[in-house]
Amino acid sequence: MRIQDAVPKAGSKKRRRRLGRGISAGQGASCGKGMRGQKSRSGGSTRPGFEGGQLPLYRRLPKLKHFTLINRKHYTTINVSQLASLPASSEVTLASLMEAGLVTSNKWPLKILGDGELNVPLNVKAAAFSASARAKIEAAGGSCEVLGANA
Repeated sequence: MRIQDAVPKAGSKKRRRRLGRGISAGQGASCGKGMRGQKSRSGGSTRPGFEGGQLPLYRRLPKLKHFTLINRKHYTTINVSQLASLPASSEVTLASLMEAGLVTSNKWPLKILGDGELNVPLNVKAAAFSASARAKIEAAGGSCEVLGANA
C-alpha cells in the first residue's frame, strides 16, 4: 500500500456548502446565520478575548514582572554578624539559636547569610549557607555542616 492509495471510501466525501445560492441549495438568503448582527456578517466573528468593546480581561489585569514559585523554599535566616556574639567553638543549630534568643521562629529550616563580620570559630549546622557566609565561617576557623531541610 502506498500513500496515493489511501483515499476516502467511495461516497464518503461531503460536498462543500454553497452559501446564498437560493433555497434549493439548502443555505439560501441568510446562509443559516440568522437574521442580522455581528455574527451574521461576512468576515467571521470577533477575535478571541474580545468583549464587545469593554476593556478586556487581559488588559484589566496588572502586568506581572515575574511569576512566583509554587513550592518556594522557606528559611529561617540569620546573618553572620549576629553569630559573632556567641562563645568561641560553640555548636550553632536552630535550637541553640532559639535558646540564645537570636532567632524567634523555628517554623522553617535554618539558613545562614553572609552580612557582617565574624572572627569567632563556630561549628555551624544549618540547612543552607550562602557562599559568602560559608567563606566567612571557615575563614574564622569554624566549620559548616549542611543538614537536611527538615532538620
